[in-house]
Amino acid sequence: MGIVNVNDDSFSGDGTLEIGAAFELAKRQVEEGADIIDVGAESARTNRAAIPVEEEVRRFRGFLDRWPELVATAKPRDEVQLWPPVLSANTWRPETVEAVLPHGVELINDMGALPDDRNARLCAAAGASLLVMHSIGEPKVPHFHQQWEDVMGSMEAFFEEKVAVAVNAGLPLESLVLDPGLDFAKQRDDNLAVLRDLERLQRFGRPILVPVSRKTVIGEVLELPVPKDRDAGTVACIAAAMQRGAQMLRVHDVRAAWQSVKMLDAILSR
Repeated sequence: MGIVNVNDDSFSGDGTLEIGAAFELAKRQVEEGADIIDVGAESARTNRAAIPVEEEVRRFRGFLDRWPELVATAKPRDEVQLWPPVLSANTWRPETVEAVLPHGVELINDMGALPDDRNARLCAAAGASLLVMHSIGEPKVPHFHQQWEDVMGSMEAFFEEKVAVAVNAGLPLESLVLDPGLDFAKQRDDNLAVLRDLERLQRFGRPILVPVSRKTVIGEVLELPVPKDRDAGTVACIAAAMQRGAQMLRVHDVRAAWQSVKMLDAILSR
């Protein structure tokens, strides 16, 4: 899953409000092997105020209107790449979800921790899939002081509840993806524990997405304050996550991620 930020305050410094630049980035990521493009119009950073829904939708529409052109002109990297690529929208507001689903979006990447069933109902009605991310509280609000006695046990209980909410809202179980929410309401040791024990989430029988690319935990372990310097650490986390059952990886550097996935697959294959 390649990351495309149509905003000017992404934590990794790779966002842009220029739709042409976002389009070219997405096309390059697809040709480097991305099966999914995850486009977001608002940074998840908690030290930035939330933008109005109208502005978020406006940014999305600029990119979504060009998506058919990308699919028509991009070339798949190889015969195993998912084609055409899946278009994912990274948002949490039901008003935005409702606005973007009619424009080719097949997956809603919801960082809102599914506080109610509205996004699940919208995805069910549109035939789209839903990614549920583990966190607490409202998005765009810092939760730096959250303490977990058992982060994985709490996460398993969270997903039991949220899967039931989504299914009861009419969303098929096979349309759900689970995200452990690294760096969201988690401290360094929490994030490391999640990566270490990720296989516990396999009990739900759903794809597990690991969005570890350039995350703060990598910067803390490697003492790298600049996110763009964390790609080597990202590759290490990708390898650990794959060995523990991750099926989806949300990354900035698609080429490096694709190469690491292919190499690890060759090593582990029998």
